[in-house]
Amino acid sequence: MSQGGHLEVFKAEMLTFSLWDYGVFGLMLLISTGIGLFYALRKGGQKTSDDFFTGGRQMSAVPVGLSLSASFMSAIQVLGVPAEAYRYGMKFLWMCVGQLLNTLLTAYLFLPVFYRLRLTSTYEYLELRFSKKVRLCGTIQYIIATMLYTGIVIYAPALILNQVTGLDIWASLLSTGTICTFYTTIGGMKAVIWTDVFQVFVMLSGFIAIVIQGTLMVGGPGQVLNIAYNNSRINFDDFNPDPRSRYTFWTFIFGGTMVWLSMYGVNQAQVQRYVACKTEKEAKLALLVNQVGLFFIVSSAVACGIVMFALYKDCDPLLAGHISAPDQYMPYLVLDIFEKYPGVPGLFLACAYSGTLSTASTSINAMAAVTVEDLIKPSMPSLSPRKLTLISKGLSLIYGTSCITVAALSSLLGGGVLQGSFTVMGVISGPLLGAFILGMFIPSCNTVGVFCGLGIGFVLSFWVAVGGTIYPPSPETMGVLPSYGNFCPLYNASEGLNGTIVFGPLPPLNISEPMERPAIADDFYAMSYLYYGALGTLSTVIIGILASCLTGPVKRSTNRPGVLWWDVMKQTSSISPEEPKIPFAKVSQDSPDLQKKAFGSAILVSGVWADEKALVAKAESGFTEGSEEFLCLCTSLEPSCFHLLRETDV
Repeated sequence: MSQGGHLEVFKAEMLTFSLWDYGVFGLMLLISTGIGLFYALRKGGQKTSDDFFTGGRQMSAVPVGLSLSASFMSAIQVLGVPAEAYRYGMKFLWMCVGQLLNTLLTAYLFLPVFYRLRLTSTYEYLELRFSKKVRLCGTIQYIIATMLYTGIVIYAPALILNQVTGLDIWASLLSTGTICTFYTTIGGMKAVIWTDVFQVFVMLSGFIAIVIQGTLMVGGPGQVLNIAYNNSRINFDDFNPDPRSRYTFWTFIFGGTMVWLSMYGVNQAQVQRYVACKTEKEAKLALLVNQVGLFFIVSSAVACGIVMFALYKDCDPLLAGHISAPDQYMPYLVLDIFEKYPGVPGLFLACAYSGTLSTASTSINAMAAVTVEDLIKPSMPSLSPRKLTLISKGLSLIYGTSCITVAALSSLLGGGVLQGSFTVMGVISGPLLGAFILGMFIPSCNTVGVFCGLGIGFVLSFWVAVGGTIYPPSPETMGVLPSYGNFCPLYNASEGLNGTIVFGPLPPLNISEPMERPAIADDFYAMSYLYYGALGTLSTVIIGILASCLTGPVKRSTNRPGVLWWDVMKQTSSISPEEPKIPFAKVSQDSPDLQKKAFGSAILVSGVWADEKALVAKAESGFTEGSEEFLCLCTSLEPSCFHLLRETDV
């Protein structure tokens, strides 16, 4: 270089969003708020808590299915799935097979039970099958886990976008958290479902825009696939059985299916939506729509990751120091490729936060539902429908505020928020799935057995998850594919008024000495995170069966009628949750013998009490409606009948 010229180390400028981008983002928030207002004001809003939590059980399959899809795609997945595809390749698409297996198992095994029993809270089932203590345990576990997870879901994208673009953390936290709490509180389940439908299309639009622009910049689809193939990113043939490998065919088929089953089969947030459908057939169709939606969302996210690798094959932004964590790949890519298109990065911003809003609103509504059904109604059964609706809305407001608070506290976790979110849900959901399996399919399981199973399952999954966080497995163990820095900007060279950027290979990294690790860290703790839930589920089931055998198994004849899976399946699937109860007065307080005699002779056949006429005859005199011992005749398996059995000590 001639005299007067000089070199400076290249320093990438921080990319930022423009006013147009914030305008697009604001429009998405405004539409979401408008949907909530519409359902709050339409026909006087929600008149009962059932309207608020299940949309009056009159929702159709398509919006419910799309809502189920949207709730999976929190901002963690919107930012994380493309990054995982970038680092591990297209084998991530095997996840869709695990999701398909989950859909089939949920539709056949779990949906009929929750739908035909007409449960608003899934944990009502645990009381019907075991005891009130088991129900309370499940409810509290769910509320704590969901509040923590939702807070992290709200905080994680704010942190990532702040690190990459300088977007103010507190502005994004408060704006998204407040708006989400607002439309969930006033609009109930209908607002949650229809905003999810809107947000799933926003997410898909964001992904598709990225794929199209990135593909054009690389040189077309053929060039993208050629680069991916030459760098081992097209790797569907990974059948390595090693459970320490983060993603393989077996990881997705076994571990992935169990994770999805715990999320869709028995998770309150998902069950609450498919029982909101008009009929059981519509509910199953909603699961099918959800599967189609998930396929498009996951495929689009994986395509973004592969296009991103094709663009950065010669200079990985993480190796070059432009970003500090894999989860920052996506926002960096968007601001890089859409730099000359104002407003388009805002679509991605809306895409990421649509995932956050859909997950958070679902969780808030679900936590309010289980609190009302499992904690408030049993202790205050005389509350009017109007008061219950007001309490439900108040709880939504409280839980929304709590989630924003947890999001603020998540800043203390530093960079571990994404791993924290997987840990929280994996550790709790797996053992709870095991508890429902014990209840529905193991007639001999007793209350002691399910408590022992839940305890051991939680301890095991918590142990391995925390161990894996403290001693993370090496990239080689997880199967991270190589990325390169052969042609990165190194220096700004200037001579007079002219300036150029000098490209070249990155200097070798300083590799520090590995810290001392216990032997278990590279074996048990190195297990793929997708197996955490499966470990919790299987250990809960096995310990539950063993403990029940040791403490005296329950005889099938002594189980409550209609709570085991095959008993519920004997009913015709055409039963609608709206079939009326036939009230027949109140048993007077001075006739407990009549109560027990009536129910002692009743036999449940195809959902109808055999001694219906006898019961009506015995109840015709001296009874009034509306007290604690009010009886009903069931034309379908309804929890109110089982509550009655408990209240009358039968």
